[in-house]
Amino acid sequence: MRFPDREEAGRRLAAVLPQFRRRPDTLVLGLARGGVPVAAAVAEELQLPFSALAVRKLGVPGHEETAFGALAWFNGTVVRILNRPLMARLLELGIPRSSLEQVESQAHMELRRRAEAYPGAAHDLQGKTVILADDGLATGASMRAAVEAVRGAGAATVLVAVPLASLHAQTALERRADGVFSLHIPGQFRAVGSYYTTFEQVHDADVVHLLGTQPDRAD
Repeated sequence: MRFPDREEAGRRLAAVLPQFRRRPDTLVLGLARGGVPVAAAVAEELQLPFSALAVRKLGVPGHEETAFGALAWFNGTVVRILNRPLMARLLELGIPRSSLEQVESQAHMELRRRAEAYPGAAHDLQGKTVILADDGLATGASMRAAVEAVRGAGAATVLVAVPLASLHAQTALERRADGVFSLHIPGQFRAVGSYYTTFEQVHDADVVHLLGTQPDRAD
């Protein structure tokens, strides 16, 4: 399965979530930055409000696509998820702990910068249903951090909606979220971008633009 782009992937996702159309006290949050166009399309189709949730993967030095953890920022609170067995293995392989700490420090600064750059990203989630959307899940580390962040903010129900996921990420998130909706779970998972015809980098300006174009709907 290949998706033309993130927007079309979001529309296809919305088609399997009709039960949430115009549902009160429901909010779609896109993991910034790649998940925001997906969330915007889902929200438009379901006529729900949406916003962005700042996340940052902690990539292994020299192999940044492999995550040893992730950070998520919501309403001023940072949630930190670490893959401790992987970290132990990295240390055994000779990667200095200081290098991992530097990655986390830089990620924290970038996370804060992004969170402050996105307008209207603060929401009261107490008792609400939150649909977390991203463009795909490889390790699922960023999404796990996002789930914990919105739970900590008081969300009553936390759902994950993605166009595609690795089996590992799908299984891990099924233990943490109240529901996981994935359109495609490849047998041999490749990079998320390989499942899209167009997979351009999403910039802060794109996120700000999308947040500014949604209709004025009540949270």
